[in-house]
Amino acid sequence: MNPDRDVEIKYTKIFINNEFVDSVSGKTFETINPSNGRVITRLQEGDRHDIDKAVAAARNAFKRDSVWRKTDASKRGKLINKLADLIERDSHYLASLETIDSGKPYRGSLYDVLGSVAYLRYYAGWADKVCGKTIPVDGPNFAYSRLEPMGVCGFITPWNAEMLTLMSKLGPALATGNTVVVKPAEQVIHKSFITIYKIVNF
Repeated sequence: MNPDRDVEIKYTKIFINNEFVDSVSGKTFETINPSNGRVITRLQEGDRHDIDKAVAAARNAFKRDSVWRKTDASKRGKLINKLADLIERDSHYLASLETIDSGKPYRGSLYDVLGSVAYLRYYAGWADKVCGKTIPVDGPNFAYSRLEPMGVCGFITPWNAEMLTLMSKLGPALATGNTVVVKPAEQVIHKSFITIYKIVNF
């Protein structure tokens, strides 16, 4: 199968707190198809003010009584598997985006997309299996360890393997109950992470 060279660009805004928004500054920038030098689209240009908004939203989503914090580990695994299903369903579209985005051959792009699905399925299986230990101690004492999520995780993804790298980080972070803020490479328009937020945000 060949890439769709006229692939539709569906999203150009920043996704924060379950909605698409313009950058605080209102600035945009062009993203270029490296294979022909043509402008693909214009994107909102985020800066530290947008990062602050995203981090605040992620912190709020991580609060002790939030929906995400109260989500059972088994349900987190189901949500991650749902994301894997949707990426697999739209693999041709996403691989086509990756190809015009980074200049990568379609076969390599498809490999990255399907590899991302594999990453997510692997980590979805761990969601309800990360647990602490009971530790033998002397005397009438009881000792144990408990593994808990850290909080907001910040990820910066590279231009040449953005989706694959993102899923290798996103999978374990979400499986263990953390929240995530992603800063994609500005050299590309890769929109796969948009889908992620739409699924994991309630």
